[in-house]
Amino acid sequence: MAAEGDHIRRYNYTGEDDEVPDDVTHVTVDASVRVIPEEAFYDNHSIVEVICGVNVKKVGEGAFDGCSSLRRVIMPGVEVVEENAFYDCKALTDIECGKLEIIESEAFQRCTSLGSINLPSAKFVEGYAFRYCEALAVVKFGSKLERIERRAFVDCTALERITIPLKDGIIAADDIFTECDNLKHVDQVEGELHETIAALQLEEWRNDMNEEIDSINQILPTVSAGFSPACIASRHFNEECPPISRVAIVHV
Repeated sequence: MAAEGDHIRRYNYTGEDDEVPDDVTHVTVDASVRVIPEEAFYDNHSIVEVICGVNVKKVGEGAFDGCSSLRRVIMPGVEVVEENAFYDCKALTDIECGKLEIIESEAFQRCTSLGSINLPSAKFVEGYAFRYCEALAVVKFGSKLERIERRAFVDCTALERITIPLKDGIIAADDIFTECDNLKHVDQVEGELHETIAALQLEEWRNDMNEEIDSINQILPTVSAGFSPACIASRHFNEECPPISRVAIVHV
């Protein structure tokens, strides 16, 4: 259903069998829709805004691929954005996606006007998800993030700051930020600042080491004097261990 206005044509999208007119500018996704299907708005150059209700849980593959005029997307209930869903949406600047958990490969590739994005619920970011987002300067993840795949932010040349939780395995490859030469600040979700990705990885290593040290120090009081650090670290104590005085190991 379309509604006319001054240079605006609004449309209520009702699902897979709905044929969207080419001149629609503002789309509201009906409350009955759970999934925006594959290529639903493919190559539509008139749409400038899409508003989804909380019932929409997934945006299908290539759903808005090539929507070159699309500037604003509100999708508060969407949990999955499939491959190429917003590929080449060059005018896109405003995305609201508070429950988005899975961002598939190339989902936002070539969204060249997107300056920032807040992803508080994101868990997985697949490869090339934000490739060539040349204006993207700030990315903020929440504590739920589990993994970012290879080359997810490759060629995001304006990227300056990213907020990320400090967890094992989040950085899945060393080429995630290739050509992101302006990336100078990595904020931990809890608030600690890291000047570089290398510093973030060093902090992760340091935390792992400190956990190991804490574990060793917990058993030191129960170990008789006379065992070397190597024996203590291996949790293997016998008469072959060379004698030393009792020690405590300090954090790195």
